Amino acid sequence: MTTILAFHAHPDDEVLLTGGTLARLAAEGHRVVVAVACDGIMGEATGPDGTLRLDELRASATLLGVARVVHLGYADSGHGPLLFPDPPDRVRFARADVDEAASKLATLLSEERADVLLSYDAQGGYGHRDHVRVHEVGARAARLTGTRVLEATLPREPIDRVFRALRLLRVPVRYDPEVMRTSFTPRAAITHSINVRPHAQQKRAALAAHRSQVGEGKGRSSALFRLLIRLPAPIFGLVLGREWFVEAGAAPGGGRSGDLLGSR
Repeated sequence: MTTILAFHAHPDDEVLLTGGTLARLAAEGHRVVVAVACDGIMGEATGPDGTLRLDELRASATLLGVARVVHLGYADSGHGPLLFPDPPDRVRFARADVDEAASKLATLLSEERADVLLSYDAQGGYGHRDHVRVHEVGARAARLTGTRVLEATLPREPIDRVFRALRLLRVPVRYDPEVMRTSFTPRAAITHSINVRPHAQQKRAALAAHRSQVGEGKGRSSALFRLLIRLPAPIFGLVLGREWFVEAGAAPGGGRSGDLLGSR
């Protein structure tokens, strides 16, 4: 049995970037642990909603077969030009000391005797400051422990094409198309492409477990989540049935490898 620790920025990221892979690894008998840097709360984490997003994360993790969920203790930093002051009870992850956060993660890696760390690519996907910090902290913790790292990502080219088409159609989008051109990872640099269609139903159910984002959220991502969970499992599998990773030092191959744990 291999132990895999998936390090994510926020609750719901575990589904979108790695949900099918986590479900597949758990089904194959491996121990899967999720560590999340932020708790999904922008303000002070008090009152009945103070643990709402973490509770949803635990529900999602159970559906995926995850054995343990850990919060490193940071608050969300938000996405946009303004980085708000820290709430009274927590530091925003973007302001976290990288060495301190890496030490926390390294302690968890050692405690779990993890064989593989799943982290994020150097761009932090689309450049969210918390995602960039996940990459930095994950890389530092992996060096401290000698843990193998695979970075969750998406192929850049199709995303760029989508944003170009939206711009031509004058469809308003949340993210700057010019930023998206350099986001994620070129397809040729991807080392692992994992077919997770057999676990599409689990992945869809895990996404639905984030009820505050799917059912009550008012942002554009929430509208997209609602659309996705209404899709029949086979269609959902066509849309979100493949997940991509980059392993530093491994030979790039356009993502032809289907075995995440096998070396290239």
